[in-house]
Amino acid sequence: MSKHIVKVAAAVAFAIAAAGTGSLAYAQASEGSIYGKVAPSAAVTITSGDSGSTRTITADASGAFNLSRLAPGKYKVSAGGKTTEVVVTIGSGTAVDLVQDLTTVTVTSGAYKPIDFSSVGSNFTISQDQVQALPVGLSANAVAVLTPTVIKGDSGLGAGNIPSFAGASVAENAYYINGFDVTNIRNFLSYADLPYEAVAQQQVKAGGYGAEYGRSLGGVISLVTKRGTNDWHGGVSTYWTPEGLKGDRHDTLDKEPTRAGKYYIFSNASSSDSMSVNAFLGGPIIKDKLFFFALVNRPQVSSDSYGETTSIHLANTSPNGLAKIDWNINDKNLLEFTGIYNKSRTDITDFTNPTGTYYPTTHLNLGKTSWVYSGGSVLMGKYTGYVTDSLTVSAQGGQVIDVAGTAYKGARALGSSCPVVIDNGTNAGCWNFSNSRVTDPFFPDDQDKRTAGRFDLEYKLGSHTIRGGVDYQKFDSIGAGASYSGGVYYRYYTTPASGKINGVAGFTPGSQYVRELFYDSTSGRYQVINNAYYLEDSWKITPRVLVYAGLRAESFDNKNGEGKSFVKKDNLVAPRLGFSWDMESSQPTKIFGNLGRYYIPVASNTNIRATRAERYLYSYYTYTSRDATTLTPSGLKKVGDTVVLSPGVLADVTTIADQNLTPMNQDEVMLGFQRTLDNNWTVGLKGVYRKLNNGMDDYCDHTALDRWAVGQSFAATLDSYQFGCALVNPGKDMTIGLDVKGDGKYAFYTIPAKAMGLDEYTRTYQALEFTAEKPWDGKWSFRGSYVWSRSQGTGEGYVNSTIDQADAGVTQDFDFGSFDDGAKGLLPNDRTHVFKGFGNYALTEKLRLGFNGIVSSGRPLSCIGYVPLGSPDFAGVQAYNTASTYYCLNDKGVSELHQRGTFGRTPWTATLDMQLAYVSEDLTSVGKLTFQADVFNVFNSARPTELNETRDYSRGTTNAASGNQLSQNYLQPTSFQAPRSVRLSARYSF
Repeated sequence: MSKHIVKVAAAVAFAIAAAGTGSLAYAQASEGSIYGKVAPSAAVTITSGDSGSTRTITADASGAFNLSRLAPGKYKVSAGGKTTEVVVTIGSGTAVDLVQDLTTVTVTSGAYKPIDFSSVGSNFTISQDQVQALPVGLSANAVAVLTPTVIKGDSGLGAGNIPSFAGASVAENAYYINGFDVTNIRNFLSYADLPYEAVAQQQVKAGGYGAEYGRSLGGVISLVTKRGTNDWHGGVSTYWTPEGLKGDRHDTLDKEPTRAGKYYIFSNASSSDSMSVNAFLGGPIIKDKLFFFALVNRPQVSSDSYGETTSIHLANTSPNGLAKIDWNINDKNLLEFTGIYNKSRTDITDFTNPTGTYYPTTHLNLGKTSWVYSGGSVLMGKYTGYVTDSLTVSAQGGQVIDVAGTAYKGARALGSSCPVVIDNGTNAGCWNFSNSRVTDPFFPDDQDKRTAGRFDLEYKLGSHTIRGGVDYQKFDSIGAGASYSGGVYYRYYTTPASGKINGVAGFTPGSQYVRELFYDSTSGRYQVINNAYYLEDSWKITPRVLVYAGLRAESFDNKNGEGKSFVKKDNLVAPRLGFSWDMESSQPTKIFGNLGRYYIPVASNTNIRATRAERYLYSYYTYTSRDATTLTPSGLKKVGDTVVLSPGVLADVTTIADQNLTPMNQDEVMLGFQRTLDNNWTVGLKGVYRKLNNGMDDYCDHTALDRWAVGQSFAATLDSYQFGCALVNPGKDMTIGLDVKGDGKYAFYTIPAKAMGLDEYTRTYQALEFTAEKPWDGKWSFRGSYVWSRSQGTGEGYVNSTIDQADAGVTQDFDFGSFDDGAKGLLPNDRTHVFKGFGNYALTEKLRLGFNGIVSSGRPLSCIGYVPLGSPDFAGVQAYNTASTYYCLNDKGVSELHQRGTFGRTPWTATLDMQLAYVSEDLTSVGKLTFQADVFNVFNSARPTELNETRDYSRGTTNAASGNQLSQNYLQPTSFQAPRSVRLSARYSF
């Protein structure tokens, strides 16, 4: 199927492009366009119904016209004595036909826009009013999941369920607000958020976007905020999700005999209650010239969770908001400024149970209070100039400041003198169980600052629309160093039946021993500079055939704490091609396709993790006693050698990354069909194929490089190279700096891929998407989709969902050759079948019903365990605490290699959300009052969404000569569907 899609789409795209350079311009992320037909060479005037601004252009000799870079909103279009009213949406074109015999046509905004023939793809756009009429979470990520090829990612990554677009990981999306990129590239799992009530429209691109945008392998979520108009608009709203109306959560008993009567999951006692109040106002400061809009949001969020020996209370009441100014200097020059404040403080109270008290349902003892900050601010400005009828320019700049949310304050640092102690898997001692690591108290909080600007121009030359621009982004990331509480981490183990500790035999099975871990890292400031330029041409070959061709060049520069570049790539070429064919038939019918390459930058988290000095030292001991308070061991006697995972030395910049490294990129092809039927339904079919090129991750296997070095007869050992972990393209040769003489001088050497023992990093996604939609007709609306897809390869992407690892681009997937043994298979974001449907129904003039349903097949499951003792890289992998390889124990306790995704799937899930709304428009002559109840997961479905895929009990029992131990919690649920909840809201607007 996938090869067929590729061949057909490529053949059509290149055949049309062979006639000349491409056509239709992809609409900018915060703007739209109006295009269509009028009388030949007629004057076309558009007037904004919001601001009163006016533009007039002349149609060409055939009567075709196109007005681009229009702010979303209502417009009147006039030509030859005829007028129509239309609505412009972001990233889309609105068609107008004033050739037909009519004097006035009114087009209003339905639930969904009709076919957009000015686009070479298919996008999902939704307004604030439409979101309010659906039972959906009020966030950009929740709304994005309405898109057919988008699914919820794992709950353990980022803040809630970040969406996965068409097989990409959740850390590969881009977010825009008013055309300004607000994605946080520390790990790509967050963005500069804002109260959703301030959003006017949201567009979701699940792929196929033009050369104007890049830095994403997943999708693009673009938000346009509300703005002031010539009419005063305002109101207040409140949303309340009470704990008392939520369904039960799940408690699951632990199946391990040593934990009989204890819980594997203990969550039913937990609770949360949230309320949000908004006040907003917008209008003219000077009519037709200067406008403002402002919104203030005050949340009140409280949650309580309980564990075996501890509990925690969280509270957040931080106000946030948005302000926007629009200045129409004149009809040809526009200025806009947007400011967002989203800094948030979460107050934390940690409780420790009295000795012998387990699984409380209320907080016990006195709590330790602390707090943590996250978020920050956004400030951006934009100029748009309509220089002539043919030339439009725009310039945009701004800044985003975001506190990373990892710097703990106040009393949370108390107890930092107590070492971390884990006793056979259980927290023990006096350290603060909620915070095992203490950050550098003499360094600023972790923070990311983006400074960015771009310049774009558009020139219309006959049937061509030529666009180009430059885009510059600089990130400054602060990474405070850290160490374990008390400076050391002790973990107690039980000696296995083999009597071996750290590879040394002769110890009594069942006796206790301890592993001592030292970790610390240096603080630093790190910089990433990303810039790009693009050029694209849109050409209307015939009145019904559009072709598009674009070229984007990306440049990435990542620097260490000393300002030296360790990854620097210039002018990475990303071509884009597309076409749209308006078939001349009795009903509007569109065939479209696009083909392109997309790059994603190297995350600034990589700068921090890969270039700062980190010390990881493991040693194993027997001991004679423990301290009564801290439970630290004494009478230590060392067993075996110390394992040095990282020596704590600042790496030479030449050893951090392959000198020929290619940042991760992806090729994508789409081919689609849309048709509007006689009954106003629109149906569609689309094929999608994505292939990851040059996957990127870090590689840490010193033993493999030692073997290669011995074969080269080098004088020095690998330890002298100061080689930690290096960024590589797995499966490709690595060129890196090595000190082969041991004299402190580095030179570049190429290490063959075969010597590294890594398979190629691969990921493919193929899908068929079927859609059917009926726009709102005053009575009801519906949109439904079915997607068949397959996502497979050797790597998920920038994160690892199986172990919830969020280190973008430096997961442990390719740290060692044995880690990617068996890795080729179905990936965590694979869902073979997904059905979606949502819409509205008017019960009466004032009562409205909304619904949103998703039915999905489960995710693939694997058997995860530890690398067996005989593995050639065991000396390094034994230092990893987490089971994360596809070697696992079979039913007989023997370690075997199994392919990823071959152990079945999680169950199918089905969720139905419903809404009942009462809308009164006669409260006053100018106001509207809405009361609404949204019920999420109406039937309280409780299917598991994630299972424990680890079959080995521990590293010690996996690698014992006998007595290998299986985890009794293998395939136990670790996450369930969110229980039923109810959101009550009231909203008054005028």
